[in-house]
Amino acid sequence: MPDRLAGKSAIVTGAGSRAEGIGNGRATAILFAREGANLLLVDRDEAAVQATLDMIRAEGNDAAIAVADVTSTEDCARIVADAVSRYGKLDVLHNNVGIGGRGTVEEVSEVEWEHVQRVNVTSMMLTCKHAVPALRESGGGAITNVSSIAALRPRGLTAYSVSKAAVATLTQALAVDHGRDRIRANCIMPGPVYTPMVYAAGMPDELRERRKNASLLKQEGEPWDIAWAAVYLASDEAKYVTGVILPVDGGVTVRGPDR
Repeated sequence: MPDRLAGKSAIVTGAGSRAEGIGNGRATAILFAREGANLLLVDRDEAAVQATLDMIRAEGNDAAIAVADVTSTEDCARIVADAVSRYGKLDVLHNNVGIGGRGTVEEVSEVEWEHVQRVNVTSMMLTCKHAVPALRESGGGAITNVSSIAALRPRGLTAYSVSKAAVATLTQALAVDHGRDRIRANCIMPGPVYTPMVYAAGMPDELRERRKNASLLKQEGEPWDIAWAAVYLASDEAKYVTGVILPVDGGVTVRGPDR
């Protein structure tokens, strides 16, 4: 069904990419544009978000960009005001910003811990703080926050895992607090998806193969898999879906021990 987001005004944060190629945010932005959304692409890296816009325009679609730091409440207020000024309303907020964080509680410094929580959790709180009034004014809308299955399966990335669990809880709190405003809030938990964030870190082929085989489907996830879930949750097809934590992981989180 084409034009699933036609007439909707949407913000996608983290719409650039940390390296060359297609990451979750960039893939979501491209699909939102294909599906007809009036789109504001947000990233703190101007070159990265411009590259996403260039890809969208190469397909005959269009969008606008905003360079912003979503850990800043002033920048979050500005991007919401920008979207409403351009398109007359806000219908969709897609939060995709996130960074990694390795180490146990013994190994992680307080500075790194606070930084991971601020980028991964506080940024989403701030975008939502400023988006909720605009969504309410539009008669409702959809918020989608991107977490990770690391929230369910911690593995030596303690600061990261805790932050992603907080994103899931934040999402459900938003669903409870703002359902009366017809604002839906849902959370996507990507599994072992091969993104620029992963391969820019130099993942060995052996580890990549092991991640693929962790899936019940024995296949590797792609950013497009996350992006299609985002399209669904932003669309009217999901009008009765809120408070959902959706793993997109090839079954990794339900896989039991090998027999």
